[in-house]
Amino acid sequence: MILFPTFYNFNAAGTRRGTRDFPPAHFLFKVEAFSLLVKTGVEKYESDVFEASGHKWRLSLYPKGDVKSNGNGFISLYLVIEETENLPLTWEVNVSFRLFVLDRIRDKYLTIEDADGAVKRFHWMKTEWGFAQLISIESFSDTSNGYLVGDCCIFGAEVFVMERNCKWECLSMVKQPDDNTITFNMEDFSKLDKKYYESSVHNIGGSKWKLTVYPKGNVKFKGKALSVFLELVEADKLPPKRKAYAEYKLRVRNQISDNHKEFSVEHWFSATNVNWGYPQFMPLKVLHDPSKGYILYDSLIVEAEITLVSKVKRF
Repeated sequence: MILFPTFYNFNAAGTRRGTRDFPPAHFLFKVEAFSLLVKTGVEKYESDVFEASGHKWRLSLYPKGDVKSNGNGFISLYLVIEETENLPLTWEVNVSFRLFVLDRIRDKYLTIEDADGAVKRFHWMKTEWGFAQLISIESFSDTSNGYLVGDCCIFGAEVFVMERNCKWECLSMVKQPDDNTITFNMEDFSKLDKKYYESSVHNIGGSKWKLTVYPKGNVKFKGKALSVFLELVEADKLPPKRKAYAEYKLRVRNQISDNHKEFSVEHWFSATNVNWGYPQFMPLKVLHDPSKGYILYDSLIVEAEITLVSKVKRF
């Protein structure tokens, strides 16, 4: 194990805290637009898997604290072991680990580990260890401390042997991404006889999206309302537990005035939750009323405008 010079102090929470110049040896996790991540209301965000010392791990971040473990008012961060299915039934992995928060002003890493330096035993009944009170939200949010600068922060982890094989994951919350509107012009609308129609695929904020429109309604609203959904294309190819967040507006354009029909939506997409929208977007009676202006020359224009999207980069 490679040891780096670290200067420590101890506190009542049973942790040993110090600072050092060297970055974590195994994993760095950058969050951009942290306040927007908090605003989504997500309880915890789990990073992608990284490998260290022959095992797979991920970080589990509670941006508003793990309340169930007395983390209210704190940032909570845990190390989680993954992909243990092929290990023996009585498996256990003994781990000495440190978690980190970068002070970007002084270019130093706040280092947090157990006060007694105890080795933690991961096994089938205990697959995560960490700190419910990693750092107080008050201290974390004080820009003079350097942990949250420009609404960006960096966490890290070292597990077992401190080898320089560090992997990066960067979660960004991108506001008003480029080319952020999908426009689906449905011509010969009165002649459409399929259950649903899909727009072309658009790359917005690093992910692929498309509109799905049910001209005569979907499920229980069939024959009653227009149904409109935004879909994350290739969501089934996302890594396990990866989620993608989007804030967007679903809109049917009024072609004779500016009185468009639209709804604002926010949603976390995943491999098991690939689309989200409104099955009862607009009553068919209103949609087909010529005086309303939604259908003109037998053409309907449906749009999705994505105003905020999460983006993950690994390098």
